[in-house]
Amino acid sequence: MPGGDGLLSFDLHPDDKGPKDACGVFGVWAPREEVAKLTYFGLYALQHRGQESAGIAVSNGRQILVYKDMGLVSQVFDETILESLTGHLAIGHCRYSTTGASVWENAQPTFRSIGSGSVALGHNGNLTNSGDLLELVAKRSAEIDRAESPGDKGATNDTDLITRLLATYPDLSLLDAAAEVFPELRGAFSLVFMDENTLYAGRDPQGIRPLVIGELADGGWVVASEKAALDIVGATFLRDVAPGEIVALDGDGIRSRRFAVERQKGCLFEFVYLSRPDARISGRSVHESRVEVGRRLARDFPVEADLVIPVPESATPAAIGYAEASGIPYGHGLVKNSYVGRTFIQPSQTLRQLGIRLKYNPLREVIEGKRLVMVDDSIVRGNTQRALVRMLRDAGASEVHVRIASPPVKWPCFYGIDFASPSELIAAEQSVEEICASIGADSLGFISLEELTEASEVPADRLCRACFDGSYPVEVPDSARLGKYQLEVVAPGR
Repeated sequence: MPGGDGLLSFDLHPDDKGPKDACGVFGVWAPREEVAKLTYFGLYALQHRGQESAGIAVSNGRQILVYKDMGLVSQVFDETILESLTGHLAIGHCRYSTTGASVWENAQPTFRSIGSGSVALGHNGNLTNSGDLLELVAKRSAEIDRAESPGDKGATNDTDLITRLLATYPDLSLLDAAAEVFPELRGAFSLVFMDENTLYAGRDPQGIRPLVIGELADGGWVVASEKAALDIVGATFLRDVAPGEIVALDGDGIRSRRFAVERQKGCLFEFVYLSRPDARISGRSVHESRVEVGRRLARDFPVEADLVIPVPESATPAAIGYAEASGIPYGHGLVKNSYVGRTFIQPSQTLRQLGIRLKYNPLREVIEGKRLVMVDDSIVRGNTQRALVRMLRDAGASEVHVRIASPPVKWPCFYGIDFASPSELIAAEQSVEEICASIGADSLGFISLEELTEASEVPADRLCRACFDGSYPVEVPDSARLGKYQLEVVAPGR
């Protein structure tokens, strides 16, 4: 029997990697606060967005210090490290890799010297023109007749390209440099960045990934991927960073600059899975949107059953909505182990084969002899749902009807979600009836794209729905289709 490969992680099934978001970003300017600790707790609230690496950059007004490593936020930082990161300004990042391998060199924030100062930067999203940007870095460096500034040697991610480009404008302020660089970027980018004195944030013209601004009671500023990170540090939500906007935040208040015309195309999948349920997107509660999806699923796909159960936890609001609209009792049929997370202990092959039971276990007393409606957020490859259905039947369920709170995922995402490759997306190759038979369910229903869009309360023309309908709002060149290792291919050895 082959040995373990050390890849045991959040995945529910060893052969089924669900949708993964790119990253979580956080920034704070607060001279009277312990900014490293605020950033730590902010990243803790955003841990669901990325679990591969984490980092914090802090400025004391004279220099920027960056500390980052592989692992969860709680694995990278401890009290001693946080006490050593002193200053009035910080940014933080937790990563899931979409461009660039999952290695220390690609952990963020990235860092470069720029003019008489320096810049640190964290990125949530994914660029589609990284190959062009690599050429632009070389051209800009030649134009200013200057070798590249010290930074993250060996980095092969699109974030490092942004930071390197900013460093090719040494005679401009960081705000002015960003206004020159950001129009060259294509794809999704929600950025937090800093020099020694000021916190900055920027968002792509489509606003594909979320980014919000908050204010601390003592006058400090916070920027984060989701409102939950504001709440955890006691900041009051002010507004979203607008698509195509750069903001600067410091003792002079908030200053805004437009670098592109807004062409809103927010990610619909944020409503399905990526964002925490306590988030708000375009003024809409994610929790309420998911509950409404469940109500609509019940109306569109009714069934006679005894109990509605969620696949915890992202599907819980939809299951509540399904039970509410159908009149079928809601219950907990699967117990989640809240302490399962990324581990560096090498599991045995047997443990990997039983991987799903590390995260979920059925409540036999609740489900035995029952006709179940199992609500899940999405289906990617189908392996997880197949294993769950089998687990529920083994525990005595007489029927298992599966309801999915998103439409079939048929196309890959190039803007910061790491889905399976197109050939591995089960809905791209099989009909609903074939998927139902494949996972062993008694029936299967997906919410329609129109119903999901209505539940989000965001107009269809202001949403990116590419993973569901194949209509990409930003051009995707062939080079972007090489996947997360495209810069390793274009520039091996960097």
